[in-house]
Amino acid sequence: MQAEHFDVLIIGAGISGIGAACHLTRECPGKRYAILERRNAIGGTWDLFRYPGIRSDSDMYTFGFNFKPWTEPKVLADGPSIKKYVRDTADEYGVTRNIRFGLKVTDASWSSEEGRWTLTAQPEAGGEPLQFTCNFLLGCTGYYNYDAGYQPEFPGQKRFQGQFIHPQHWPEGLDYAGKRVVVIGSGATAITLVPSMAGTAGHVTMLQRSPTYIMSVPAIDPLAAPMQRFLPDMVVYRLARMRNIYLQRFLYGLSRRSPKTMRRLLLAGVRRQLGGKADMRHFTPSYNPWDERLCVVPNGDLFKVIRKGQASVVTDQIETFTEHGIKLKSGQELPADIIVSATGLNIQMVGGTRIEVDGKRVSPSDCLTYKGVLIEGVPNAAIIIGYTNASWTLKADIAAEYVCRLLQHMDRKGYTQVVAHDRDNSRTEETVLGGLNSGYIRRALDQLPKQGRQAPWRITQDYVRDVPMMRQAPIDDGLLSFSSGRRKPADAQAGRRAGARAAVEA
Repeated sequence: MQAEHFDVLIIGAGISGIGAACHLTRECPGKRYAILERRNAIGGTWDLFRYPGIRSDSDMYTFGFNFKPWTEPKVLADGPSIKKYVRDTADEYGVTRNIRFGLKVTDASWSSEEGRWTLTAQPEAGGEPLQFTCNFLLGCTGYYNYDAGYQPEFPGQKRFQGQFIHPQHWPEGLDYAGKRVVVIGSGATAITLVPSMAGTAGHVTMLQRSPTYIMSVPAIDPLAAPMQRFLPDMVVYRLARMRNIYLQRFLYGLSRRSPKTMRRLLLAGVRRQLGGKADMRHFTPSYNPWDERLCVVPNGDLFKVIRKGQASVVTDQIETFTEHGIKLKSGQELPADIIVSATGLNIQMVGGTRIEVDGKRVSPSDCLTYKGVLIEGVPNAAIIIGYTNASWTLKADIAAEYVCRLLQHMDRKGYTQVVAHDRDNSRTEETVLGGLNSGYIRRALDQLPKQGRQAPWRITQDYVRDVPMMRQAPIDDGLLSFSSGRRKPADAQAGRRAGARAAVEA
């Protein structure tokens, strides 16, 4: 069977892949594209995770797409609402009909002679692998492993006679009513699970090795909600979005410039929320704000269930699991019917796809990224990686816009191939997620792409600085090599036919 050919292939139909496809539809309507998605539904992360209370940890005015307003009142939206927003966006822009579901991309091979990528995809339902070809490849799979979260082996774990669960594989219909639950962890997942399960469970204990900075934010935006009554949705969305972008930058900048001041502010907020009902040592981290990602809770929901006595926090280390709970190194024992191991993620780039360029294996960890988008030394390929200190989608949007600008430039100039080159040997060992010291990042130092010492190889993690670089800076800056590689006549004719079809469909 002959491989089906596209101008652009996108791997992943999560928020990054759907956003990229919408930008292609808006800005490059002549391009024929497809999305290869392993799951059988749109949504990526928001289709995978089903644990109680699953929600965004960024405000929806910045987590939403820049071209599609978020109109619901919740600042931190629940998972089903986000999935619906992404699905509705895909339907609105005609993206859904271009998704091939149930296909896991296993291999992607570039041929300079043919000037195209060949992708091998294995149907999840079984059967023979399928092949696709494209001129440009866009990886939109995020950066973690969808098959398995990070799960350390705890001493005595097999002795535990209750249920042991990782949030990435939450069992459907789990009955925890009246049961004693221990949630291991202190990150975004743990602080979401605890208030969501408290009240129904008999008691929920959050067991942490060390505390995390937690900030309470309003569940409903106090300014945007009233404005929606008399202003168009997009106007309200853009105003709230810009306000939140600069507020995020201010808080992050303050954390870096004056960490002691930011620390006092955050801890004062926690102390006020707890009202003397819990020991502050469980909420006082040893590191500075934003050395690890800051966690947020809507209307202080975590602190409310602690004040009510429905939940508690224990800071200790696990000595061993027992038949009926966990024994800590302090000697304390935590009885449990259910233990939830909210221990984090495993990193995996491009969904684990094996990448080759002209027959040579390429590991993302050996490459720099150009503007955080193109892969050094890899022709006609880009990846979408969002921000770690702000909403993921802020970067995903402008990265997709940059890819569209690049494709437009290549079409105008008659180029068929582009590759980024680090001519100044600027590579460092810092990863593209550098700046944070979170465990999942430390565990993945040998898997993540690296940064350079200066732009455009350096990741700024700053939307305000990135916008002009992505939207206005010249495409041809001397670091990109363009060429007009020859394609076989049949391929060229197929490409012209595909372009014509896409133009008619659009």
